[in-house]
Amino acid sequence: MSFDLESLASMALFARVVQARSFTAAAAQSGIAKSAVSRRIAGLEQRLGVELLRRSTRKLALTDEGLRFYEHCKRILEAASAAEDAVSAASEVIRGRIRISAPVTFARMYLVQALAAFLRENPEVEIDLVLDDRFVDVIEGGFDLILRIGRLKDASFVARRIATDRIVVVAAPSYLDRLGTPETPEDLVNHNCLRYALVPASGEWRFRDEAIPVHGNLTVNDGATLVQAAIAGLGLVVIPMFMVASDVAAGRLVLVLEAHRRGEIGIHAVTAQGKGLPRRTRALLDFLSKWFDDRCWEALRERASPTV
Repeated sequence: MSFDLESLASMALFARVVQARSFTAAAAQSGIAKSAVSRRIAGLEQRLGVELLRRSTRKLALTDEGLRFYEHCKRILEAASAAEDAVSAASEVIRGRIRISAPVTFARMYLVQALAAFLRENPEVEIDLVLDDRFVDVIEGGFDLILRIGRLKDASFVARRIATDRIVVVAAPSYLDRLGTPETPEDLVNHNCLRYALVPASGEWRFRDEAIPVHGNLTVNDGATLVQAAIAGLGLVVIPMFMVASDVAAGRLVLVLEAHRRGEIGIHAVTAQGKGLPRRTRALLDFLSKWFDDRCWEALRERASPTV
């Protein structure tokens, strides 16, 4: 049985589906519609006369024939990536598409400037940036790179710390004038503590492994909005320093409970693999590490524009 170029493209697409464990993610990686992916895989199965994948509403499972076929198909992807890297290396030009997921506020305040500088240096690279404060899956989401802030729970991915920050508690001077300044974490039970909806309550207001049973009259799923509520004098918030550094410097917010400082947090660039990364993704990782090195990060944080 001979295979034409279209069949080879379908084989590479099949390998992407298997690696991403999702038709949707493979479609995003390939820049085509999910329906087109389904048609291409169905065409492969019809041509081969075997079932390659068993589909359910929740997951995909390889058949025995599909597993054997995948072992050959993945070599097509590897060869294509190696060929692209070889050509790029020879021409010293970095090109191709990089799909990134990043937290909304961090991207608006810091990441977009870094990406703009990277694209100016590498005009043949295209970036697909998806903003999402939730912890997305780098593989299932079809991403080449995701930015995560805080503790990483999944050890199956490769993470590079590009910056270090810390968690602080802040409030507006007007709020502290009305209700006083808490001196200990236990004092928080007498204050209006605003909540970030995407962090469990048990982990948000925690000091030295002790969760403080706070209460508040506002819960928000957007960090920048939470900061604005604090500036408006509504209550106290616990937030990464990078989100409020300029507001603290300008006097719009005041750091409290500094004697009971929370620990440092990492800002990581996460990928699904290490040595096999395309050259363009490796180049972006190196660029971000230099852009956000310790001295540059401090300067960026201090001169950041307001969150809205």
